[in-house]
Amino acid sequence: MSKSHLSKENLIFKTPVNEKIYLREQKGLFQKIRRSLSIVLMAIFVFIPFIQYKGMQAVFFDLQQQKLHIFSFTLYPQDLYIVSLGFILAAFLLFYVTQFFGRIWCGFTCPQTIWMLIFNWVERRVEGTHNQSKSLDIQSLSRQKVIKKLTKHLIWSAISLFTSLVFISYFVTVEQLYLPFFTFQSSTLVVSWVVFFAVCTYINAGWIREKMCQHMCPYSRIQSAMFDQSTKLVSYDQTRGENRGKRKLSQVKSTEMGDCVDCNLCVQVCPVGIDIRNGLQYECINCGLCIDACDMTMDKFNYQKGLISFAAENQEKQGWQRHLGYGIFVAITIFMMFIWLNSWQSYEVSIIRDRQALYRVNHKGEIENTFILKIRNKSNQTSSYQIQVNGLVDARIIGHSIITIQPGELQTSSLVVMVDQPPAKNRNDISFNIINLDNNTSLLKTTSFYSDNIND
Repeated sequence: MSKSHLSKENLIFKTPVNEKIYLREQKGLFQKIRRSLSIVLMAIFVFIPFIQYKGMQAVFFDLQQQKLHIFSFTLYPQDLYIVSLGFILAAFLLFYVTQFFGRIWCGFTCPQTIWMLIFNWVERRVEGTHNQSKSLDIQSLSRQKVIKKLTKHLIWSAISLFTSLVFISYFVTVEQLYLPFFTFQSSTLVVSWVVFFAVCTYINAGWIREKMCQHMCPYSRIQSAMFDQSTKLVSYDQTRGENRGKRKLSQVKSTEMGDCVDCNLCVQVCPVGIDIRNGLQYECINCGLCIDACDMTMDKFNYQKGLISFAAENQEKQGWQRHLGYGIFVAITIFMMFIWLNSWQSYEVSIIRDRQALYRVNHKGEIENTFILKIRNKSNQTSSYQIQVNGLVDARIIGHSIITIQPGELQTSSLVVMVDQPPAKNRNDISFNIINLDNNTSLLKTTSFYSDNIND
């Protein structure tokens, strides 16, 4: 089967005419897959903020305290290494999948596509079919037109407001957001952000729509760099389809005619308004709606399905070498994330010397060094920590060696270490072992102990 139009050399950079696209609704396998994925992803997006874990919102970005709560993990700015790794992993996974299936992310799971099709579904319910919607737009102003347009935009606004509230609930707890917002008790800051994101959603999904994919999304411009001859893309089989031509269902197909009946359904259902029969175009989001439309037409004419399909120029099975590159980077990133998770502790410790005095000799002749100890409890429960000093035989801590810290608290205290007799060396390496008594984990911090008779 010839798929010569899939090659990068034939990539068409042709933007459709800048006019509104009246998207026709289409049923079929890929539409069913997309709607199922959309329902699952939207349910996850909506319900995650409502999940409670140990009396707290399980996933919560606390911007005021600069903390990120994810179930039992509490991440601080110094933990952003794992967040960076998460974004890097997502990017490499996207590139990896693109190498095999093109812009399948854009067509099936991208929020822009999901919300754009939700808004289109509302438009079809209110204004009718795509042709009826187009006819309504060119009609003169009437009571029926005003009612339909007002209804559509009110529903769009409600969806946008709900979307904005869900998004903000990741940054403001559910208890502090929904009820105060609808009872007009929310702060001006919260209301401002809710309105801002609601307006952005309304404009993006209701008005900008496909122009985001065509002109604003950088992914559409760089996608061809990730394709190869084995990438499966939505494509039109020119060899089988041409010469195209309109015909009746009962008409016997001429030997000079291809299977394409030139019904233009593939164009009418395309969210970005392109004609897939013109070859690979950067606007194509691999949504498969044109496949569903074409297969439906092929069924009516009793032709073989697959005139438009997910296909690759090179149909031969590829070996393991194709998984190199992006696959290696994905594996390395996952490995680094596991290393970080394995070494992550629920508390942080910082020990520095007191700068006011290098050392002190008390009235008994004992040597004292003072250290500033900082412990941050990153867990969601009160924890106790025991401090032990090692490195000098008779070194001991004066005062309390067990510290109790509240969840999320950073506690700073002075730590005095004493020895009875001056050590043999003026500068001695010592270490502090800080033990979490709740889970018996420990952190080791090294520093120096100074004594009498400093010569350097």
